[in-house]
Amino acid sequence: MALSEQIDRLATRTKALEDRAAAARQQAHDDLQKDVAAARDASKANAEALRKSLDAGAAEVSAWWVDMGRSWDEHLANMRQHIDQKKAAHDVQTAKRTAEDADAYASYLIDYCYAAVEEAEYAVLDATLAQKEYDDLAAKQPT
Repeated sequence: MALSEQIDRLATRTKALEDRAAAARQQAHDDLQKDVAAARDASKANAEALRKSLDAGAAEVSAWWVDMGRSWDEHLANMRQHIDQKKAAHDVQTAKRTAEDADAYASYLIDYCYAAVEEAEYAVLDATLAQKEYDDLAAKQPT
């Protein structure tokens, strides 16, 4: 998939997240609970598909992604376990803290994604520059 297609896909997905978050505030508890479970399953499936799509030929990127992926998987497992444990408690104060923690976690992930988009911008521009430098050098080579 071309970088421009990936950027379009990211923009579309981000807009869908924005719309879904707004709609979630109006959903009934049970419906929202089902959507949360479905989103969790989709997130897990997407992470697994991404791991499987690594290009073995890109060793440096692949090694970096394996480390990053392992760290990300551990982070998700820990956070999900933490959230599930808090949901098991039923008092009002615990529920309030759970809601605050969930909000803080969502905020953190949004900030993290923003930083990832910033890094992606750098990577896209750098890749474009590298391609232009290659094209310039290739054009100067005798045929």
